Amino acid sequence: MSDANGRSATPEPVEDLLAATPATAYFWGRVAGDGELTQDCVTVRTADETSADALAAVAGTGRTDHDHRIAARESAHDASIARFEDEYELQVFGMLADRASAALGLPIDGQPGGYRFETFSEYRPQLVRGLLEACGTVCFRESAGSVGVSFVHDDEALLRTVQSLVDAAEPHVPTEDLSETSSGGYWFGLGDDADTAAFARWVYAGSDGSGLYSAERRQKLQRSVERATGSEVGELSR
Repeated sequence: MSDANGRSATPEPVEDLLAATPATAYFWGRVAGDGELTQDCVTVRTADETSADALAAVAGTGRTDHDHRIAARESAHDASIARFEDEYELQVFGMLADRASAALGLPIDGQPGGYRFETFSEYRPQLVRGLLEACGTVCFRESAGSVGVSFVHDDEALLRTVQSLVDAAEPHVPTEDLSETSSGGYWFGLGDDADTAAFARWVYAGSDGSGLYSAERRQKLQRSVERATGSEVGELSR
């Protein structure tokens, strides 16, 4: 895992957002977990400035500066990013939504999705990272001194896909069965015997070099694992 306090690279714009690259794997993981497709627009949301910068850069549009203003940038796509009170929202307009629905099986206009992420098989850590940051939760269990990592979403098909992606992680990370939430959604967590330190290293490997991450979410996972394993602060970053 990389140092959450260091300066990271800024991703380069991607000409074809459906090409298989680390950046597009992360981008579509974020879209699937906290976004939606309509006939002429792809929308993705994030509450973290670092990930907002990354997503905007990948789409080639304006980036947020550190005063929370929007900085102009030549766009590789018809795209825009806006900051609201508690989140950023990136939108990419045009035929991308239709193409993504056809290629990746993402739901569009409220229709069910099939979720076909095989094209990103070489970039599974970046894809799972995007999904974890978009619809995952991380907590430190004081009573057990362990880390809880879970994924929550209204779409059962998406979570079953995420479950298969996590099950295929290297090293292997066991997961619990999918369950319903009290609000009618679904969730699953990593198994009690899962090596969360190994999972953390796997999912955030190379993130500083790529700039593809949420600083807040990465740091929370890192610090939780360090507390659970008794590691020194920052040890997982080395």
